[in-house]
Amino acid sequence: MRLPKDTALMVLDMQNAIDDRRWGPRNNPDGERKIARLLAAWRAAQMPVIHVRHDSTKAGSPYAPGQTGHDFKPEAAPFAGETVIAKQVHSAFIGTGLERHLNAAGITTLVICGVLTHNSVESTVRHAGNLGYRTFVAADGCWAVEKRDLAGRIWPAADVHVLSLSHMQGEFAKVTDARSLVAAAAAWRKT
Repeated sequence: MRLPKDTALMVLDMQNAIDDRRWGPRNNPDGERKIARLLAAWRAAQMPVIHVRHDSTKAGSPYAPGQTGHDFKPEAAPFAGETVIAKQVHSAFIGTGLERHLNAAGITTLVICGVLTHNSVESTVRHAGNLGYRTFVAADGCWAVEKRDLAGRIWPAADVHVLSLSHMQGEFAKVTDARSLVAAAAAWRKT
């Protein structure tokens, strides 16, 4: 896989709040490790990294500022100089300066990972695709939780994850894996 040198890694909502029991069972227990590998590869290649932090305004949300849930997970914490964008809704583009930041930095391509696949990841990926950004999703660098449908059936997290990725594939993004993306970042270091 070849990616342009202006490709930014965007890590969504990797905060302690995602470990709250209210979300229920998740898939991809290795997700944090994959995200840490992506971050290491982007940092080694000195490519742009953008952290998106959810600043919830909902009462009782574990993502609300001022709680330990609001803090970044250690394996995905920003380094000094990396961009942090605060959002209050699912898409990282709504009510933030993200699009302005990307355009000012000349970024045309995004690699997106984080949580939840069927929530902030899918919402942000769809938005990015509609704005014309070339977008890649690290399927193993995100995860979903189980979901109850309108008929009352509970869908396992793995099924929710795959269906959400299927919604994004082709129409809004290319779904790939962390290994391929890490290899692409390593190729940048050799040029």
